[in-house]
Amino acid sequence: MQHSRSGIALLITVMFVIVITVAIGYGLKQVNSAATAVKQENFIYQSNIIVEDLLRILQTSPEIQAAVDTNSSEALFLLISQAAFIPFESHGLEMVLKIKSARAKFNPAQIDANNTEQIKLFMNNYNINNQYVDILRDNINGIKEDNSYNSRIFDEHPYLFRDYIASSEHLKIINDFYTKEYNDNSLSKIDFDNLFYYSSDRNMSIDLNYATPEVWEMLAGVQKERAEVLTANGGFYTKYEDLGLNDDELENLKHFKTSFYEPILDVEVEIRQNGLLSNIHFEYNIKTKKGSNFAFKL
Repeated sequence: MQHSRSGIALLITVMFVIVITVAIGYGLKQVNSAATAVKQENFIYQSNIIVEDLLRILQTSPEIQAAVDTNSSEALFLLISQAAFIPFESHGLEMVLKIKSARAKFNPAQIDANNTEQIKLFMNNYNINNQYVDILRDNINGIKEDNSYNSRIFDEHPYLFRDYIASSEHLKIINDFYTKEYNDNSLSKIDFDNLFYYSSDRNMSIDLNYATPEVWEMLAGVQKERAEVLTANGGFYTKYEDLGLNDDELENLKHFKTSFYEPILDVEVEIRQNGLLSNIHFEYNIKTKKGSNFAFKL
């Protein structure tokens, strides 16, 4: 009986120790989680302060003001070329500032009756079915009460946003649907990061001084090699005659909204500290001195 009581007492003691150990472990986990949360919140706060400081720098920069005063594509090109990549460090924060034109690519929200056929021809060059452009149009024209969509993408993804293509992640869902629906992997041949710019603004113009090769292929209907040359010569285009396009290529170009001077910067800031990384993206209009379309990723 005595041995039985001792065994029970020992068992209770062991269970008590186990419970205490688990409780302490859980408590330490909660403390670590809280510490991590505080660390992340502090990092986010610092990142926001940096963006505010950066906006003030952009608004008071004499170099940017000089580009505004000159009001020329050459001055804007020089500004962007000089500030394309700037690494710096401050108070333990490692940062990289990247500045480029925010009007170098095509916004798929601008697909319309005027340019649909030209875009389909571009896609056909990569053996992509016309239905792909129809799927894109489904995703930019909002909810249709009569369900008269060109595809069944919303049967697969009923809660998919459909006012405009909001991000590369949104496009990936669309591309994955097309690939599966038509058993076609041809979309992998196109670098969509260099082709599309995601925004709700349907009135923006592509600045031809910064248009990527993929964009030139689509706009003018030229071959890849020719498109690369047009991109390489960018920075000093001021009129259509400077482009060296033939009549057919110029006619193709008219299906899209284009310009030779769009003073809007695409600003990206990467911030690192103690294993944390934040990526902040926004547009900055050097004329109005205003930032817009802020996106934050942690």
